[in-house]
Amino acid sequence: MKLFKNRTVLGIFCIAVSLLICFAITPLINSGLSKKATIVRFVKPAKAGEEIKRSMVQEVEVGGYNLPENVVRSIAEVEGKYLTADVYAGDYIVSEKLSEEPAAENKYLYSLNGEKQAMSITISSFAEGLSGKLKSGDIVSVIAPDYLGSGETVIPAELKFVEVIAVTAKSGYDANTGEQSEEEKELPSTVTVLVRPDQSRLLARLEAEGEIHLALVYRGESEKAAKFIEAQDQVLDEMFKDESAEEEEVSVVKNDVPVSGGETDLDCHTEEESGQTKESETTDREE
Repeated sequence: MKLFKNRTVLGIFCIAVSLLICFAITPLINSGLSKKATIVRFVKPAKAGEEIKRSMVQEVEVGGYNLPENVVRSIAEVEGKYLTADVYAGDYIVSEKLSEEPAAENKYLYSLNGEKQAMSITISSFAEGLSGKLKSGDIVSVIAPDYLGSGETVIPAELKFVEVIAVTAKSGYDANTGEQSEEEKELPSTVTVLVRPDQSRLLARLEAEGEIHLALVYRGESEKAAKFIEAQDQVLDEMFKDESAEEEEVSVVKNDVPVSGGETDLDCHTEEESGQTKESETTDREE
């Protein structure tokens, strides 16, 4: 302790510490602050659920100090993935905001394989859409009052079991995701169903010509719901076979009918026989 009471020694010690700070510690801090890192940054805003495309992002160099460890550093890591939150131009992306699959509210649109179609039908009144209680995965029956102008209320055989894949409000956002509060909750405006082309044509006609009511048939396990859809597909297959058979019969009948104005073999034979008869009669008379 007596050593530090000596002003000369204390001065030398302070100078040594300051030199250490200036020439050793400060450069290390500066190098850490100036160290660059490549990150992925958005060049335009994007909504949650959107697929990330190369045109939406760019790789830029920024200061590496205090960057989150989970920040994405390569476009290859984000291209083709889906956002789980909204982003704005200039935002960098962290791995927690990425998903391999689309958001639940859009997932059904990415599962279409060409066999079936997603089709929306309008809910004109609160009661027509089960008072806003429908949700994805429900099996419903389509009820058509005054079915095709017949004056009867009918559940068409083609639309007895139909799967609901979305319920959408007027704003365009799905109203059955459970993400809205009670104050923000909107009433459904359309119901999107998964149907085959022949079903979609009938639905479009029913909506254009009259009202459509939806009746809930089943809600529960997806395995049991699939059995309803299988039963409906079997009905459609049988109906399609019957229609094909009728079309073939009509085609065969049309091909068998002679063309108007033409002569059949029977007509030719008849004319030849009548000509021969006339010739023989003429010969008999001359004799």
